[in-house]
Amino acid sequence: MRVGITILPEHRWPEAAPKWRAAEQLGFDHAWTYDHLVWAGLPDAPWFGTTPTLTAAAMVTSKIRLGTFVTSPNFRHPVAFARDVLALDDISGGRFICGIGRGGDLDSALLGEAPTVAERTGRFAEFTRLLDRVLTENHVTYDGTFFTARDARNAPGCVQQPRAPFIVAANAPKGIRLAAELGQGWVTYGKQADTEEDWWAGVRELSERTTEVFAAAGRAPGSFERHLSPDGALGSVYESVDRFEDAAGRAGELGFTDLITHWPRPDRPYAATVDVLETVAAQVLPKVQQQ
Repeated sequence: MRVGITILPEHRWPEAAPKWRAAEQLGFDHAWTYDHLVWAGLPDAPWFGTTPTLTAAAMVTSKIRLGTFVTSPNFRHPVAFARDVLALDDISGGRFICGIGRGGDLDSALLGEAPTVAERTGRFAEFTRLLDRVLTENHVTYDGTFFTARDARNAPGCVQQPRAPFIVAANAPKGIRLAAELGQGWVTYGKQADTEEDWWAGVRELSERTTEVFAAAGRAPGSFERHLSPDGALGSVYESVDRFEDAAGRAGELGFTDLITHWPRPDRPYAATVDVLETVAAQVLPKVQQQ
């Protein structure tokens, strides 16, 4: 199993840079940051742009994969964002992962619109399909419900071919089908639940449903990545070494190939200590990565 770490874009770069360096030095397989204008979990916190953050992260690392967790059409156009993808993939030397999702409720209305859930779902699907085309085809012209393109060009193309991988965030059937259609992987944070055991039961159901959808789309089980983010529902997995081991073990039993965790914060959300993270990285992470 691969293990990733998410570093929220809440710190000025002199404070953030050591965290990105440490993520690579501690042996994590991938590192992520949120892609929001404002995140409901920390609506009043400092917040920096995702693309420049990942660009800077690429400059202070050399091996770890870097991703958006997750990009959405709430405030992005696929043609414009394609240029960011090309740049991030190039600057990182082919280490960029494009996590894509429907996006959060709060920043969906920040620019003055008030789309319904159905409209956001439709826009998410159209955004992802058009982004795929612009990254893999040249001279794309498109007229859709939500987006338009006129002779959009993709030169010079991604370092990773045919394009940077898409990891599609989805819990609902339409999103899971989209992941099966265009994703190199799928990511979930599970569903809301009253207890931890109920949450894991929900994750099991999602995993089984996703396996069925991907099989129906002709995708072999080993042909796509399956990412799980447990922190939001369970509290930080770095609250203790045992908690990390339990989450990694359960995720592996359910067929997940990747675990996405969060850099510990001094308070909620994701409250934990860096000491536990460092202990996990030194003593547990190598074992988990061999499973």
